Amino acid sequence: MNKMRIRLLIAACLCNPLTSFGSTAYAEDVVTVAWRVKPPHQYTVEGQPRGVLVERVKKVFSLAKIKTQFVEEPTNRIFYNFKNGRKNYCSFGLYYVAERESFAQYSKVFHRDPPQTVLVSPQAFKSVSAHATLASLLADPKLTLGVVDTSSYGPELDDMIKAGKNKILRSTTLQANMARMIAANRASFMFIDRQDWEYLKKNDEHVRGASQIDMPDLPPNQNRYILCSKDISAAQMQRINKAIQKVYVAKSD
Repeated sequence: MNKMRIRLLIAACLCNPLTSFGSTAYAEDVVTVAWRVKPPHQYTVEGQPRGVLVERVKKVFSLAKIKTQFVEEPTNRIFYNFKNGRKNYCSFGLYYVAERESFAQYSKVFHRDPPQTVLVSPQAFKSVSAHATLASLLADPKLTLGVVDTSSYGPELDDMIKAGKNKILRSTTLQANMARMIAANRASFMFIDRQDWEYLKKNDEHVRGASQIDMPDLPPNQNRYILCSKDISAAQMQRINKAIQKVYVAKSD
């Protein structure tokens, strides 16, 4: 190979961002990672996203060699963007809902929650605690269930709520605000992540009138995922999944 051909080959490699010497470089667009406020896993400190799941997702995208920009958005905006074909877009900490696969793609398991718990208003405590099972509770038409709209409570609980006989108070508010509504007797009860409740009762005086009740037939531990727009390539999703396996090992029941 003559000197001119060597020079041309080196120039071609330097101009091609997909070529590297000894490492892998990716010529891809920056991915927007949308996140919702959900302490203690996701919250803001001095305008910056913080929390265990925020730090985990940053590690995942870093290991996957995907450049990101983080934006805080409410759940309804996140799913509006997915459904309307927002490009290079991901979110995280979401339950599996089959219908979402029509407009997005799921990663491997990114986090596993303990079973949800029931948060009960002061006025309804006696009526709610009279039910020995979740099935019985959801069949009571005299009680009002507070539901954070656009969110999922996991496939099993979503189906049980849909088939239930309770009155439903729906709101697009944050889960913390719904907990305040329960404490203020605007609904009889709600479902809440127990880690979220532990955080709220220590840090928010407006929820302290509410009480926690567990039911034996609450759905078991539930998985959360990273959800990405359909245009995120198979190669990118493969790198994301490999990175998840390095930073998180899902525990069995």
